[in-house]
Amino acid sequence: MSPREEIVFVVDDDARVREAVGELLESLGWRAETFAAAADYVASAKPDLPACLILDVELPDINGLEFQKQLSHHVHPPIVFITGHGDIPSSVRAIKHGAVDFLTKPFSDADLMAAVEAAIAQDREKRSERAELGALRQRYLDLTPREREVLPLVVSGLLNKQAAAELGISEVTLQIHRRNVMQKMAAASLADLVRIAERLDIPITHSRRAGGVERERA
Repeated sequence: MSPREEIVFVVDDDARVREAVGELLESLGWRAETFAAAADYVASAKPDLPACLILDVELPDINGLEFQKQLSHHVHPPIVFITGHGDIPSSVRAIKHGAVDFLTKPFSDADLMAAVEAAIAQDREKRSERAELGALRQRYLDLTPREREVLPLVVSGLLNKQAAAELGISEVTLQIHRRNVMQKMAAASLADLVRIAERLDIPITHSRRAGGVERERA
């Protein structure tokens, strides 16, 4: 089987589990890297690939659920928990905080593979979202200071003449800036620009009118 452009990290203090899971993953074409402790995983260099983290609950240096909490402050692969001491509160906590699955040993190969597939699919989606957001942020940085003033006024629902008055410029000048904002942000419509502003958490300086954004006069 040709190798996949994906990687699975396995953190488990049981050498037999690491070996068995690692061999299974590699037999299915995944690249697998195994670790006996959370600290070893943290210290390792990680390739920029869609990934999954298979994590034991009971580790020698930290509880897996606590490690999940620490990882939540950073970008990290989706987690699949495995444990020989499963209980309902632990599984609920793990899933509530974003784990893809919580498998109790001994688990079937099919269950593990399904969880890994789901985790990697989730990571691909998150990576795509981060890349798209990064592109939007770069477009926003490419706006001039004046265009950054125009954007929130436009998406707030102000008419061109109202936005122009707010900035103390002519309506014609405002329209030029507005057109430049639309082009630079690659917005196909005003509604599209509103969605972009929301994704970038751009503060809106005026409340939108009831019933949505007003249509501009031609």
